Amino acid sequence: MRRNITVITSLLAIVVGMSGFQQEQQDDQPINLKVLPKSISHAELDSTMKSFNVALGVKCGHCHAAKPHGERGLDFASDENPKKNVARAMIKMTNKINKKHFKYEHDGVLRNISCKTCHNGQDEPFTVVNN
Repeated sequence: MRRNITVITSLLAIVVGMSGFQQEQQDDQPINLKVLPKSISHAELDSTMKSFNVALGVKCGHCHAAKPHGERGLDFASDENPKKNVARAMIKMTNKINKKHFKYEHDGVLRNISCKTCHNGQDEPFTVVNN
């Protein structure tokens, strides 16, 4: 009898522990996504953000605001940094260009543009001004 109680208690502890873990994972879902798909996985979002880091040669704080009240880290959901809205506009522009001009395969490859096309590792893209 005592062994049955121990087994049941252990199983109950595992179930409670796992439900807490599931809740923590659900709370980790990104919020305030306005351009990227709301269903994006954490791994896909992380990969996308890292591609922006490389394409622009910047770190996350370039577009994301610091946490308020002197806390360490970044507030990824915040829109306080105006560069975040610039990035959103650039994503929309890139998607529109790709949809309109690069929707067909060429030599078996679907070619398109990305942030790196213009930025090439720089936070400001190289531009030529015609006078």
